[in-house]
Amino acid sequence: MRSKAVFRRSLMSGRKASESATGMHFFSNSRAIFALSTLLLGSIAVPPLAMAQVTTAKRPISPEAMAMHLRAKRPVAQPTTTIESAASPLALSSTFNSAQGPGPGPIGPGPGCNLFPAPASVGASVPLSYFGPPPSTTNPSLVGPVQLLNTGQVDAANGTITIPLYKGSLKGTNQTIWYILTDTDNQAVAAELGLNFSAKLNFVTSAARTGNLDSNGNIVFDKGTVNFKPLRNIVPGPQGAEFPPKSATPGAVGDANYSPYVSITNAGGVIYNAPMVAFNVDASQINFPNGNVDYSKVHDQVVAIDPINMTVTINLINGFSFGRPVWYLSMDASIPLAAAIEHNTYAPLMGSLLLGHDDSFASPVERIFIATNGPESGDCNNPLRQGLSADLADGHRPNNVLGGIPTIALDYSPAWDAQLFAWTDAAINQSFRGQVREEFQILTFVQDGLITGPGGAAFGSSGFSINCPIVQRLD
Repeated sequence: MRSKAVFRRSLMSGRKASESATGMHFFSNSRAIFALSTLLLGSIAVPPLAMAQVTTAKRPISPEAMAMHLRAKRPVAQPTTTIESAASPLALSSTFNSAQGPGPGPIGPGPGCNLFPAPASVGASVPLSYFGPPPSTTNPSLVGPVQLLNTGQVDAANGTITIPLYKGSLKGTNQTIWYILTDTDNQAVAAELGLNFSAKLNFVTSAARTGNLDSNGNIVFDKGTVNFKPLRNIVPGPQGAEFPPKSATPGAVGDANYSPYVSITNAGGVIYNAPMVAFNVDASQINFPNGNVDYSKVHDQVVAIDPINMTVTINLINGFSFGRPVWYLSMDASIPLAAAIEHNTYAPLMGSLLLGHDDSFASPVERIFIATNGPESGDCNNPLRQGLSADLADGHRPNNVLGGIPTIALDYSPAWDAQLFAWTDAAINQSFRGQVREEFQILTFVQDGLITGPGGAAFGSSGFSINCPIVQRLD
């Protein structure tokens, strides 16, 4: 097992990131891999608080402010009928770890890369039509599929969602910002626009930009740009220990003022999750309605983009929340290493998020649990496949475990506090290592000594966050 020192050295990075609300600094070098800093945020003493912040609600916004937000309402986007794989020179590479674009979708070639549930009729003596609608159609907290982000339609065959594309601008310039909306901290606005509601977004202000809504409901952002030209590239570690990689470079890099979160100054201070998907390009330069996207101009998770009909199709990613398979988006990360692995945008301002406090008062985050050395032999044919080494070995996603999402819990946030974990040598040698699917299962294994932080470190926050809006619960 790698020592903590070796693990930390492998993640060292370049320029200084934003200072977090806890006063912690993250540093990086010009080679574009950030340190995870200390992996021991969880060891910081935090006094217990009487109750979590998830029930905290903002004062209702005025009818005038609500009217401004309603200008952002768009028709439900329809799936793209034909999607072609990217074929531009930037999309072609010798290995999947240096490929540009979203990577494989959630409908993988085997059970380790495809979490879509089997029909209830398997093993029964009656056809599926006998079973009727799933219980979730009566109560979304019950078993059955539930779409949570309702601005567009999920294409279950391709593992994508098509949602509205917004055309905003950067204040004081003629530079265009193309973005999406996925979440908000205002429940009424969320219901009207079909977005995810997250009370925790109340507390992302230290890591949020500011902006104003214009007369069409588009955002004029005060600051924040993204360069989509860099070439994403990862050199994995040795076979069987591919994580941490030898080097990693993200495919999109934000400036010091970029974060997907934005507080709307002229409309009640409502906070949106508004990830950027293209910057300072006109419609003709990003018109890829059927795919074959130029990833030097567009976010790597975009599968197709149509600036004429104002829609964008985005790749979905497999994961679990409290044992249930889910699909989510991965749009931004607070360190370059995570952005490179996630095929998303490095967003430096996200480094100011308060991490390590989970559901305590004023915490903006929910936890995401990421295995570093889960089962990987057999690639997608292995139904227990999981983890970052598996991801870097076969190119498919790591089957991460999310904390609470809507319909399961009240503490959902698209800002996920990454908690990397490793199976101990003793657990592996006794064949105890497997695929884990829910938060308290992992925490129990930590308590039992089967799981630690990477390299034997104490388990806890790994010091970075990922912007992953939830899209659909699969059962």
